[in-house]
Amino acid sequence: MATLTKKRKAVEGKFDATKAYSVAEASKIVKEITTTKFDASVDLAVRLGVDPRKANQMVRGIVTLPHGTGKTMRVLALVPADKEAEAKAAGADYVGLDEYIEKIKGGWTDIDVIVTVPQVMGKLGALGRVLGPRGLMPNPKTGTVTMEIGKAVSDAKGGKIDFKVDKAGIIHAAIGKVSFDAAKLAENANELLSAIVKLKPSSAKGAYVKSAYISSTMSKGIALDTKSFN
Repeated sequence: MATLTKKRKAVEGKFDATKAYSVAEASKIVKEITTTKFDASVDLAVRLGVDPRKANQMVRGIVTLPHGTGKTMRVLALVPADKEAEAKAAGADYVGLDEYIEKIKGGWTDIDVIVTVPQVMGKLGALGRVLGPRGLMPNPKTGTVTMEIGKAVSDAKGGKIDFKVDKAGIIHAAIGKVSFDAAKLAENANELLSAIVKLKPSSAKGAYVKSAYISSTMSKGIALDTKSFN
């Protein structure tokens, strides 16, 4: 059996891995058991009782976390000239159109979110192979294809995230950083959980939220009590 390090021993004594905790309790514990020297991300993983292969059980949505994710989002606004000033005023990091489309074709993806207007989407079809796998393709359902470019940029900068259940029926999302107060982590987690619960498909049977865990980069997962979500 591998010998436990001092840090691992200290972590083992801070929570019971067989117990399910409230969101508030788990938010405190994740701060206590994180030993990384950098400001680790805090993530929420939720396993749902849905079959993602069925179109009527696909769970996808957007939510604005009240305290953001703690990550500085780099936003590219692919817009015509008449929308550039609006995008810049809202804080977009990069603003333009054809020149950035060419950069992306060349492999440039040093961005976190792309927002655009409906009439530009036709030009982005050729970028699907580059943007799709990285989750960067704008989508009306996530609010990144809109005529309200200023709002889209502000939302992206302010903590709006989109989430989607994966093939295993799990939603993964960042809810902050370990440096956040436990109360802020809990509020972010509850906001995301509330959004997920509201999207329960009518065709889903049995327990909707099967399990949920809060963890940080390289920490153990802390199980959440899911009774209130079902």
